[in-house]
Amino acid sequence: MRFSTSFGEIKTNILTELDNMKLRLEKEGRDVINFSIGTPDFKPDIHALEVLKDAIENPELIKYGLYDSEELILAVIAWYKRRYKTDISAENITTINGSQEGMAHIAFPICDRGDVVLVPNPGYQVFSFGPFMAGAELVTYPMKEENDYLIDFNDIDEDTARKAKMIVVSYPNNPVTATADYAFYEKLVYFAKKYDIIVVHDNAYSELVYDSEPGISFLSVPRAMDVGIEFNSLSKSYNLTGLRLSFAIGNKEIIKRFKAFRSQIDYGICKAIQNVAVAALNGPQDILDRNRKMYKERRNALCIGLNEIGWKVPFSKGTMFTWFPIPEKFSSSKEFAFKLLEETGVVCVPGESFGSLGEGYVRMALVQSVDTIKKAVEKIDTSGIIL
Repeated sequence: MRFSTSFGEIKTNILTELDNMKLRLEKEGRDVINFSIGTPDFKPDIHALEVLKDAIENPELIKYGLYDSEELILAVIAWYKRRYKTDISAENITTINGSQEGMAHIAFPICDRGDVVLVPNPGYQVFSFGPFMAGAELVTYPMKEENDYLIDFNDIDEDTARKAKMIVVSYPNNPVTATADYAFYEKLVYFAKKYDIIVVHDNAYSELVYDSEPGISFLSVPRAMDVGIEFNSLSKSYNLTGLRLSFAIGNKEIIKRFKAFRSQIDYGICKAIQNVAVAALNGPQDILDRNRKMYKERRNALCIGLNEIGWKVPFSKGTMFTWFPIPEKFSSSKEFAFKLLEETGVVCVPGESFGSLGEGYVRMALVQSVDTIKKAVEKIDTSGIIL
């Protein structure tokens, strides 16, 4: 048998390796506390889930959803106006099966083989994987701690900028948890206009900003609609991860081409799930503040706890993750992550899996209760691994 030589270069996801070790420890009767995968453990609002009952009596609602319903499009338009003070139209919107799916496919209708795509280092893996599978040439831009992990456009040389067709940007950022303000997005739009680069912005965590103003939309900046799109998701904001409903929103020509591409690989979101999204977007919005408050409590419990036992870590600014430098006695994030798991049962993700500049860090997801987080801190302290 012969297989794709391109795909053959891709390594197994580090999460699979961690999970295999986690399962082994659990079989041995060990207590494991998992901070690896960003799956919310908070419940969705009942008013959003109630509409799924309609599908029991009306099977038409669970057939292929070839089109986005008018109710859903109007709900997205109203939400963007209310939340971001940004005007969008129906031609600026399409549904996708989660932001990850959108990110995996967006380069296909944009890029020809060999086109340059700028991606972050460190960065969430699909930001690179999607363009790579589309045949693009990946050029990384550095995400530097000393620059608060904001892109310094001076780090992108002019020759590369002129060749680039697309840039992937994400704030609040997974994995480094950085946030961006309006002034940054103005610079981004200027950069994209200057070099005729399409911006693809992942905005899945805009509702999870902890100590400053709420997250904003890239599209709220004048002329942003001329240069790009962003992905927005109900997964983390409304705790609806399994329903896989997100949106690509922005430039109408990009959206038109993306819709045409996706019509070849997908039959659309079924009406029942579209109805859940309408209920979530139009209904009470208390869940957004509630989630933010509970994640902040978890962040504080983890960061304060680790600092008190001698692991000096920063407080994440946004997302449902934390991004920590590994203890000084370790030189490899993977070595530390697996040793931490072996000795304490605490699972984190080594930063090297997010790119070369992620080496020296680990990511932890805030997916455990405050009490469980305190228990994890105690286990780490007792093990002596950080000293």
